[in-house]
Amino acid sequence: MDRRGQPAQGSGYQCRADCFLPRGTQYGVALDLSSYDNESLKQFVQDNLDRDPAHLLLSHRGKTSFDLKLAIQQIYARQRLQDKVPSWAKNEDLIFPSGLSLEQASSEVTARYKASLVQANTLIDLTGGLGVDTFFLSQSFAQTDYVEKLPELAELATHNFSHLAPESIRVHTGDGLAFLAGCVEKYDLIYLDPARRGEHNRKLVRLEDCEPNLVVNWSELTQKGNAILAKVSPMLDIKGALASLPDIQQVWVLAHKNEVKELLFFWEAGKSVSSPNIHCVDIHPEETHTYSFTYPEEEAVLAEYGEAGEFLIEPHAAILKAGAFRSFARRFDLRKLHPNSHLYSGTSVIDDLPGRVFRILQEIRQPKRELKELFPSGIVNVITRNYALRAEDLKKKYRLRDGGNQFLIGTRSEAGFRLFVCELVASGERRKGG
Repeated sequence: MDRRGQPAQGSGYQCRADCFLPRGTQYGVALDLSSYDNESLKQFVQDNLDRDPAHLLLSHRGKTSFDLKLAIQQIYARQRLQDKVPSWAKNEDLIFPSGLSLEQASSEVTARYKASLVQANTLIDLTGGLGVDTFFLSQSFAQTDYVEKLPELAELATHNFSHLAPESIRVHTGDGLAFLAGCVEKYDLIYLDPARRGEHNRKLVRLEDCEPNLVVNWSELTQKGNAILAKVSPMLDIKGALASLPDIQQVWVLAHKNEVKELLFFWEAGKSVSSPNIHCVDIHPEETHTYSFTYPEEEAVLAEYGEAGEFLIEPHAAILKAGAFRSFARRFDLRKLHPNSHLYSGTSVIDDLPGRVFRILQEIRQPKRELKELFPSGIVNVITRNYALRAEDLKKKYRLRDGGNQFLIGTRSEAGFRLFVCELVASGERRKGG
């Protein structure tokens, strides 16, 4: 039974073939999910995970006793998920869609991190989708409700959860807010990931443009949950969003291997803060770096500026996204090169600094001649920060391509545009004198 006294159930629909297919491909026939319960099909999928799906479809057409199109669709989906959600991609019993639901799903790394933030009794995911977040979050809760308005995805979730977590997750088909409105008891946590695609597949960023609209529905959400965790666009302006949702108490900027993947907004009933805590998290296989600050702290700092010393320091992408430009300099005793460059100068290497540290080998003053002499093969990693040319334009102008162990960094200091040849300093070196 669900929280409204009704049987918990999936949609009972058959999936359309095009919900499994690569974008732009349609077969126009319905598929029975029971056709996946075929050992020959599953073995074919496992044996061909490294093969080109299009070639497999052509070379095996009419030669199999199972649903070849379904097998090809599963190979395609698993290839896309093998790095994103590896434990699911390896599970032979799971069935996947293709297209936007794969693209918009959280990665296993970020889903596991979210699960580490909260632990309670009851959870509802109002925007279930592929179910990655639902599943990993559910491991921190006794009971979880998954709600998805698309019958095809809800049907897949019913199948997949039956193999992953048959007792703890209940699947419901319908609008998440409408379902929530019918619930009498509060959930310990309401999780939602508003849809960020509009007409003609246009990407949406503002909270007010996504569905469900967090700003419009905020009051209803706070009445139905003891806490709210919302995943929003990584392109969102954090300060602007906080102005629209002043009750938010914590923000996480999640990056994986120095690439920002998610923004998380958190609210908990009965608690208030004068200013939200901003946590900049960079997840790596070996360790996770976290840098926390508040915007009043950032605004109170007067940055010091100076020319490049022995080292150039670039904060992790999550810190740059959050806008901790001056507080970062103050905390690690660094000088900014320029108000808009967001590169820093240091005379030593700092242990556990949340960023990349480059040792300057030399400055390039005559690029055409010097770059040809230094990199006759044209191989060097090119980075620009507030420089006269974008990285791609700089590479094109001097016939360079990324690779090797050295870096060409173009930036701007208060003295003007500068171009440096650098090497990335290995982590673990200790700050001199400290």
